[in-house]
Amino acid sequence: MSRQSWIGLVLVTATALFVAVGVYRDRSAAEPAPGPAAPSAQVSDGAPLAGVRIVAARERAPQAYRRAAFGEAWTDDQSAQLGHNGCDTRNDVLDRDLTDKTFVRTSACPNAVATGTLVDPYSGTTMRFERGAKTSAKVQIDHIVALAYAWDMGAWSWDDAKRTAFANDPRNLVAVDGPANENKRDSPPGRWMPANERFHCQYARQFSSVAREYGLSVDRASAAVVEQAVATCGT
Repeated sequence: MSRQSWIGLVLVTATALFVAVGVYRDRSAAEPAPGPAAPSAQVSDGAPLAGVRIVAARERAPQAYRRAAFGEAWTDDQSAQLGHNGCDTRNDVLDRDLTDKTFVRTSACPNAVATGTLVDPYSGTTMRFERGAKTSAKVQIDHIVALAYAWDMGAWSWDDAKRTAFANDPRNLVAVDGPANENKRDSPPGRWMPANERFHCQYARQFSSVAREYGLSVDRASAAVVEQAVATCGT
């Protein structure tokens, strides 16, 4: 091989290496190309969400959320666990969660809570409940698994009876501070947890139990928070 040919071969090889390295660097610095969503999975036995389908992220349901799809705001149909005493679910949950109560007869309940004390599980503060148009909203009944979240995670496909049962299930309900409830909106644990860390264990346990009972999917970020919260139980 002549000296000129040898030099030419070296230049071609060097150029090829330069291009290859340049291409590699460009790819490593670029934004990752969008790929398929991670497949859904179920958490192994023994975990708080065992048997629950875990999905990559919350996705909006094919049909727009409607509160009316969950029936009347409160019924007495699901209150058997709290007595099935002719009172609607809101009144039964107030009776369950408040202390130092007085009672009054109303059209919705023959033995409705008139006044009482709530140790708000979301904030940890103690507050006074007094029935009345201007004061009742200070204590609200929250769905731990929010209705709109449940809708996106499977409830959109349920029949009306199952949605009504879900909306009035006392296992998914808790009396809380009104502003804290409004701050939560329809957020799952991956986006919102109570300010009161002492309630995280119970909150996570109830969330996971309800999701399992009703066959709801849970987004991966919320599943991780639930597992962390349950790990604090008993500490």
